[in-house]
Amino acid sequence: MKKTTSRFSLIAITLVAACASAGAMAQSTSPENIPGHPRVNEVNQRLENQQDRVQAGVADGQLNARQATRDEKQDANIAARESRDEAEHGGHLTRQEQKNLNKSLNKDSKRIHKQRDAG
Repeated sequence: MKKTTSRFSLIAITLVAACASAGAMAQSTSPENIPGHPRVNEVNQRLENQQDRVQAGVADGQLNARQATRDEKQDANIAARESRDEAEHGGHLTRQEQKNLNKSLNKDSKRIHKQRDAG
């Protein structure tokens, strides 16, 4: 009886220690330090670049607030679609999902370019 109690105590202590260390590790790791899937990284980089282009267009007067709001709304829509797609595949995008997102990003990019040229 004593050996069984000792084993359960040892197992319980081990589990508690493992859970405590896992919690501490999760808190010390920020999302920026975790590399994403290459397809996710590409889409995120493109979204960031387009947001930078919109902000630059506003700053130099090539885009007005209404245009910038519309472009940012479109980027937010693309980011939301990306998040839904990632959630379905454990943080990854399939090739088809990436292709669809890139198609939307291309359309958005062309619109931003035309607006900045016209402005």
